[in-house]
Amino acid sequence: MKVSVIITTYNAVEWLRKVLIGFSIQTECDFEIIIADDGSTPETKEILSLFSSKFKYPIIHVWQKDEGFQKTKILNKAILNSNSNYLIFTDGDCIPRKDFVEMHLKYRENGFFLSGGYFKLPLSISKLISEKDIQNSNCFHLTWLKKNGFKLNFKSSKLTKSVLFAQFMNWITPTKRSWNGHNSSGWKNDILAVNGFNNDMQYGGEDRELGERMFNNGMLSKQIRYSAICVHLDHARGYSTPEIWKKNREIREYNKKNKVTKIENGISKLVESCNVVKSNVSK
Repeated sequence: MKVSVIITTYNAVEWLRKVLIGFSIQTECDFEIIIADDGSTPETKEILSLFSSKFKYPIIHVWQKDEGFQKTKILNKAILNSNSNYLIFTDGDCIPRKDFVEMHLKYRENGFFLSGGYFKLPLSISKLISEKDIQNSNCFHLTWLKKNGFKLNFKSSKLTKSVLFAQFMNWITPTKRSWNGHNSSGWKNDILAVNGFNNDMQYGGEDRELGERMFNNGMLSKQIRYSAICVHLDHARGYSTPEIWKKNREIREYNKKNKVTKIENGISKLVESCNVVKSNVSK
């Protein structure tokens, strides 16, 4: 197995279904899907069963009890259940282009993690996208998006089909090469070396904090935001509060200032007491 794809989700079956369609038609098929489920109702597992025959390996469903936004914990549990030495991380609201997995594998390199981005869509188009639109790649074509009401802008260049232009844009973009939860990948050993995600953090910079500790540990990163493409489906974020953002900023600032690599409340703490339900969705 070349890679494990870890997808976070929470009670968003309409979006997750579209994301799984995108992964079921990838140009690279030698990967497993791990659903990092932060407490969804049984409806999510029902959706997964519909896709059980679409992938080379059984879908792994890693579920934990709903105790509010606990993304870092479910990600750490998903990592522990992965079967590959290379991991791609994305979210259950990001439809991947057909070459998404292929691009992550193409640019992976020892000593680096890969930093991707997303192309954000409005709610109207997010709902409009059909299974056929994903299979035909319509939702990645500017002509189709414009026809359905999307206003083109400079960011529309992310959807380029030119390999050379994508490489050039990866090189010149001023965007930081950070760890982005919707589109990043790295070697499992490098993630374990910094004790995984920080379980003390909730929504707001929790993904970037992992990348910052990896930098502190001597890692470098590559920008692939114009090569590994996914479109982001719109939704509300009721789990975001100023208090949580403030706490997360303080953690990140402390870790940067003190060059912290391994945090105490990380993946190792889950090894002994893992409150998680894991199931393989059979073919």
